[in-house]
Amino acid sequence: MSKTILVTGATGNLGRAVVEALAAGGFRVKAASRHPEKVAAREGIEPLKLAYEDTGTFDAALARVDGLFLVAPPMDPEAPAKLIPLLAKAKTAGLKHIVFTSALGVDQNEQAPLRVVERALMNSGVRYTILRPNFFMENFSTGFVAPMIKHNAGIFLAAADGKTSFISTRDIADTATVAFAAQHYGKEYNLTGPEALDHTQVARMITQAIGREVAYHALSEEAMLQGARDNGMPEPAVQYMAVLYAVVRAGYMGVVTDVVEKVTGHKPVCFAEFVKDNSACWR
Repeated sequence: MSKTILVTGATGNLGRAVVEALAAGGFRVKAASRHPEKVAAREGIEPLKLAYEDTGTFDAALARVDGLFLVAPPMDPEAPAKLIPLLAKAKTAGLKHIVFTSALGVDQNEQAPLRVVERALMNSGVRYTILRPNFFMENFSTGFVAPMIKHNAGIFLAAADGKTSFISTRDIADTATVAFAAQHYGKEYNLTGPEALDHTQVARMITQAIGREVAYHALSEEAMLQGARDNGMPEPAVQYMAVLYAVVRAGYMGVVTDVVEKVTGHKPVCFAEFVKDNSACWR
């Protein structure tokens, strides 16, 4: 009988990729979201409601589950308060394995919200795997940068000329699937794409793919944060964003690892391939 994995954030960029990868890998999936109607049910994939703020949704989600793929709400400094109660419930429910998606570099700051969650998981008594991916390539195709490119022909960020080893959610999902299938207990994986690029290079690749000029505009931090506020981003997330791009400007996100290939057996998607596959998003 195939194992059942509960996937949180199943309607997000990463959650969707993980649901598909696990299903393709022979797992049964409980695809959890605060909006389960957005998940397409099919053989082996069961949509269900789970909201971190509503602990009353935890028990049904964790029932008859072997493992948990846990995604934190994006840019949320309150992640520990939301995720640690779910970890406690998972322990009580007898889950055998939790794979948690954290973020590259958080192990260098014990006060970082995701590091606090990592420590809680390590001390939970449940076998775990921690994934620390870099920024997602999908931020440009279906994430927060996509509207900038499609509607304003630009990338407007306070990244200066800092490089980032962007990674596709497909590679994170494949790594998670192997971690569950091969029981990579107690492992911590820093996940990146195969190269580090600055945003000028990214804009140039997209320009070449769609035949329309896309430019990178290096904003001041103040301008970027005010733009986020103007677009309705809550202030705690704005401040989180400030920290993220300060790290990019400092050059810390340019590290490249070979972990994806070592774990999955295949090379990670390069940005040129990602752009080719997703060019329709920007036309």
